Amino acid sequence: MKNVTGNLQRDLEALKRILPAEDILTFSFASEEIDFACVFADPITDKELLGEQVVRPLLRYTGERKAEAVKKKLTSPEVKTERSLQTLAEEVLAGNPVLLWEGADEGIVAGTKKVFIRAIAEPSMDVAVKGPREGFIEDVKVNTSLVRRRLKTPELRIEMMKLGRRSDTFVAVCYLEGTSVKKTVEDVKKKLSAIDIDVIPDSSYLTHFLSSRPFSLLKQVGTTEKPDIFCAKIAEGRVGLIVDGSPIALTVPYLLVEDFQSAEDYFVPPYRATFTRLLRLFALIVAVYLPAFYVAAQLFKLQLFPVRLLLTIAGSIRDIPLSPSLEMLLVLLVLEVLNEASIRMPKYVGMALSVVGALVLGETAVSAGFVSTPAIIIIAFSGIGLYAVPNLIEQTSVLRLVMLLVAGSVGTYGIILVTAFLLLYLATAENFGAPVLAPFAPMLGRDLRDSLVKYNLGSLPMRPKTLKSPNRRRLK
Repeated sequence: MKNVTGNLQRDLEALKRILPAEDILTFSFASEEIDFACVFADPITDKELLGEQVVRPLLRYTGERKAEAVKKKLTSPEVKTERSLQTLAEEVLAGNPVLLWEGADEGIVAGTKKVFIRAIAEPSMDVAVKGPREGFIEDVKVNTSLVRRRLKTPELRIEMMKLGRRSDTFVAVCYLEGTSVKKTVEDVKKKLSAIDIDVIPDSSYLTHFLSSRPFSLLKQVGTTEKPDIFCAKIAEGRVGLIVDGSPIALTVPYLLVEDFQSAEDYFVPPYRATFTRLLRLFALIVAVYLPAFYVAAQLFKLQLFPVRLLLTIAGSIRDIPLSPSLEMLLVLLVLEVLNEASIRMPKYVGMALSVVGALVLGETAVSAGFVSTPAIIIIAFSGIGLYAVPNLIEQTSVLRLVMLLVAGSVGTYGIILVTAFLLLYLATAENFGAPVLAPFAPMLGRDLRDSLVKYNLGSLPMRPKTLKSPNRRRLK
């Protein structure tokens, strides 16, 4: 690896060979005694700061040529020296200009990169009526500042890592010293260090490498867009990851019960929080199983329907040309297509498409006799139920389709068999030493106080036993 030689022209040519792109510019200027040159990336360098904090202070410089002497004249708060030309080139690509001059065997890196960020706003998914409205954005420094503002303790550790051979994406590993399990922190760092990929544009790329079962249908890494939730999970003993360029932070270990909880649960009375958590679970179960049981009952077990309901359903499906399973599958696929189209299309066109698809297309299909009214009602209710737990939509929508196909082929026995396999899988799944189905499997009585049932804060003096934190007590 080549280092700075002290010959300005030779060093500039070496940097240009490493960085041949046309937007990498060189600005040369001279003081009364020394020739200087700044190498910077034009689109991502703040040229105004470069002139004020680097160039202007050196125009009348007459001191020594040593890097430490020159560095003292600069007014930039972020200044460091580097010898390696490769490291200097990486700093230029990060937006930090590099200062070289005749007779010096080191270069100076000044932190004057241009930052393009959007305003901090409420996230679209993690919406809360009560509680903080702030959400993460795409800048890692802003996101870590939101965390630091909430956890004003020297025990908070934020360790930066660079991942991606070409992207050099910053990943912040956040944890509380003495509260997070040391082995978990080391395992996370080890898995991150082992990643050998060219580009990491988003935090979702890391979930595959952090998962013990990468091809699992269900989640194994927690996600959140809210700093208050992120800090609360860290305070329980988890390890958090913030990726530059992504507004979605990751947390491990992950427990399935997390997605049935909401930040708002901690700003309302415990009985209300308990009710809403159980309501989310009920909505998810109905969303996944209702279409499957409807099809299985029609094909194999008509006795499952009450007599009056059976007569109503029989009247509505009398002239339907499709079998119950094909009919339900068709309606489900139409709903998925409408949902995908409304998301991808422009905002206002998507809203109109949803109305047209739900009302006009549904009413026309029923009137034409292609599908029955009960099928439309069941799929609509199932689609609404999935959004009661938005963090599990991708997994549960696939699971609903699997249940529907099994119900149309085998009936209720198939549904029960798939459910048994699913429970077995959840009961045996672990992530960073924590059972995914905890605190229900294994059963941990004290942890049940903040699971699907929410106790008041005074009844939660200890951190969750599932996370094995060395500092169990959080309330004295």
